[in-house]
This record gives sequence, C-alpha cells and structure tokens, in this order.
Amino acid sequence: MAKKPHEVMLIVDFGSQVTQLIARRFREYNVYCEIHPANLIDEALLLKLKPKAAVLSGGPASVVSTEFPRLPDTFYELDLPVLGICYGQQVMVKQLGGTVEGNDARREYGRTLVHATVADTEHPLLRGFFAKASVTVWMSHGDRVTNLPSGFSTLAASRHAPNAIIGDESRRLFGLQFHPEVYHTTNGSVLLRNFADLAEFQRDWTMSAAGEDAIAALRATVGDGRVICALSGGVDSAVTALLLHRAVPEQLTCVFVDHGLLRAGEANQVLRLFRDNFNLRLIQLDETARFLDALSGVSNPEDKRKIIGQQFIDVFLEVSQQSGGFDFLAQGTLYPDVIESVSVTGGPSETIKSHHNVGGLPDELGLDLVEPLRAFFKDEVRALGRELGLSEEFVRRHPFPGPGLAIRILGQVTPGRVSLARAADAVLMDQIRNHHLYDQIWQAFVTLLPIRTVGVMGDQRTYDHVCAIRAVTSTDGMTADYFRFSHDFLSETASRIVNEVPGINRVTYDITSKPPATIEWE
Repeated sequence: MAKKPHEVMLIVDFGSQVTQLIARRFREYNVYCEIHPANLIDEALLLKLKPKAAVLSGGPASVVSTEFPRLPDTFYELDLPVLGICYGQQVMVKQLGGTVEGNDARREYGRTLVHATVADTEHPLLRGFFAKASVTVWMSHGDRVTNLPSGFSTLAASRHAPNAIIGDESRRLFGLQFHPEVYHTTNGSVLLRNFADLAEFQRDWTMSAAGEDAIAALRATVGDGRVICALSGGVDSAVTALLLHRAVPEQLTCVFVDHGLLRAGEANQVLRLFRDNFNLRLIQLDETARFLDALSGVSNPEDKRKIIGQQFIDVFLEVSQQSGGFDFLAQGTLYPDVIESVSVTGGPSETIKSHHNVGGLPDELGLDLVEPLRAFFKDEVRALGRELGLSEEFVRRHPFPGPGLAIRILGQVTPGRVSLARAADAVLMDQIRNHHLYDQIWQAFVTLLPIRTVGVMGDQRTYDHVCAIRAVTSTDGMTADYFRFSHDFLSETASRIVNEVPGINRVTYDITSKPPATIEWE
C-alpha cells in the first residue's frame, strides 16, 4: 500500500533570517512544512504540493518601494488559509488593495506590547494568546499597515502598529505585524497552532515520521551509488551516518578525519562509539600535520573556514580514489549552518559567515552532495538520534564546529596555541560536569584571544595569553542567551585555568546574546 502523503503547510520565503523557525514551530505541533522562495511560487508548484494552508514569511524588502517581492494575485483566490507575518502581512494587504506606509518615527524593533482590539479574545486565531490584557511580542518593522483591504478587521494593535493582528475570517486570511515564531514573543506558538487548527491539519508529522521520510529520500537519491560520509563525531554527522546506514548500508563508507583541532580525548570517544555500537564501515585518518600546515600564518576567520573546507575535500578525494570511487558525499549540515552561509531555499537572506560544509562541492571532486539534515535544527536532530538508537550521553553532547578549535583561536593557529585552547577547554568542561551544569547549557567553550597581558605569578612578571569563556542557553541555535554562572563558579574556573594551563594568565567571560553576537567568536 502506498504511503499517504503528509498534509503540507507551505511556507513562502521572502528572505527572512528566521523563516525556518516558522517551520520549526509548526513541526512542534506535528504539522509537516515545506519552504519555497516567493519567486518560485507558481501554478505548477502549487499543483505539485497541494498545500492545505500557507504562511508568508518576513523579509528585508519594503512594499512601499516601486519594486518589491510579491506573489501572483491569483494566489489569494485559491481558497487557501493564509497567515502573513511582518512583510508577509504587508505584501498580502498591499496586493489585496490595502495601504502600507513607511514612517521611521513609528518603526518598532524588539519587544513591544500588543493589546486586543476586539472584545472576544476567544476568536479562533486568538484563543489562548491574550492571557493578559497586553502581550509582549517581537517586532522588527519600519513600514506598517494603515488601511485594511475589504473584508478584513483589526484584532490587535501596538503603540505604533494599529493593525498588529488582522483577519478576514470568511476567507481565512490573517496577518501579524510581529514575529510569533521567535521565542521573544509570548505565546507566539499559540497563534501558529491556532492557525493550523483553522486550516484543519491532522497533525501527523513526528520525528519518527521525519526519520522514515529521510531514509526513503536517501534511498531514492542514492540509488545504486556509493556514499562517503564525513563523520566528525558530533551528533549531526552521527545521525547522518545512521540514516544512511539504515537506507543503504552496503553502499556506505564513513571517514573520520582527525584534523588536529578536536577537543581533548574526542577522537578516541568517537571511534569507540561507532566501532563498539554500530556496524559501520569506518576509515580513520590522522591528518593533523596537513591541516595545521595549511593554516600556518592565516588569521582571517573566513580564510580559515575555507582552507579547512578545502582540506576536507582533498582528503575525501584521496579516499575516493583509493577506494575505487564514490558517487555521493554525505555531510551533517544543519539549518543554522545554512542560514548563516546561504539561504536554505536559495532566497535572498544575508550571509553572516560561511561554514566549511555549506555551499556545494567543487567540480573536481566528482561527487554529488547528500545532506539529509539540511533543514533541521539541533534539538530536532537530537530527537532523531534517539529514534535511531544513539545513547543519551552522545545525543546530549554540546555542539562542536566542523573547523574545530581553529575558529576558537582568534588569530593564527599554531600547535602551541591549539594546545593552550584544548587544555583550557578541557578545564571548563570538567568544571561544568563537576558542578552538574552540562545539561543546562546549550554550548560552552573557551576562545583563545589574540592578545597577551601582564600578570604576576610567584612574585614574577608574566606576559601570557588571555582566554574567554563562552556558555549559552538556546533551543535551536538561531537565538541564544549567555548562561548565568555564579561568581563562585567563574572564580574557581578562572583559577583552575590559570594554574593548570601554563601560558594563560587571564580569563574573561562573554555575556553577549545572539543576536547581536553569534555563538562562536569566528
């Protein structure tokens, strides 16, 4: 019997940095989503997808300008429930005959209060949202809707957005000026859940179903081809390898490359896990000298990432030639990697920083890319890892970047500076585990700074390196806040690093959130 396809929530991407968060929120409510760029929405795609509802994302454009991204006018005649968010609201209003105006004096960025403008806060879209008279939401707009199209009414307003929530209940068209998908919006997921209920979704999409879909897609993509999988030891590449192992076990070869930039003891831990628990074909390579030689004298973080990416490609090319050739290269690329490097759907979102495993493969490699986790967040991958049999200890491991310590060493990467960064990081992780904080933290690490400072140890002057501790809390890596260590913890940890890692005489703590910072320093 053919498998019944999932009902589809179409998410139209107008270039927002957080479009995928919309999909993630609906996934939490067991609704299957697909993201497609606004400029590719046409009759053929809609006929193929047969969406049950659609969400229009935010974006950097302005409908006040002469030219702006828009959908075919017939899109709103499809009897399809539509929810427009920020720019998505504005473009829907503009195309349906309403008015959007720009006014720098009335723009709203960050946390803002909205209040209901209707007596019935049990409206199908609002049910459960207004737990209080005013609700904190996350705004990010300069333009605002000033006159509504025929059939629409105002459901909520903020100080500078008189139409913060609007709706045409008869046509099931709704708009929000704020972003319900971000965690800064109180009860934002409630609005998305209500919209899914208005569209009458069956809510049959789970991580188990996602795993089955990924395995089926891998079988269809790979066919009879051979796959080489880049196994870094993190949960992302581990889940990628296990999905492939389920899909095409006899065609899979995993390669673990120790580039000399791993955390203390990590190589042995990875090899022990996969050789003792999973019957994978695994090749181990120590390429420390190759990577450190290639990085010699390089300080620019973008150059580091690109050099490391190229070295990985060279290693895989050599393995492929020695093993009789492969057809595909599999990588554990996640959505946060993609959105910071390129848009996941080819849209216009801005590049924040390039990731060594994002952006396609060079022609000389002769391999096609397989990235089954490319549209997933870290917590979703962890849930999928549990479904595939990864141990809880491994699933809960903090994220570790593919370039490793190279991007946690600001400035030049030398063997001596790698040793300092690795030793200081090991002290921090030991401290976190000893104080039972590991599972409360999304990611923690030490960054070695490109400066030296004067200190005094044993009545003697020192002139040594400075490191920064970084620890954050997050759910998906798209936004993050710094972890509130106690002063006693920081004092104890700094003392241990300075005493146990010769060459470091000063320790700082980074208390910046994401945004405006990224989690990693480079």
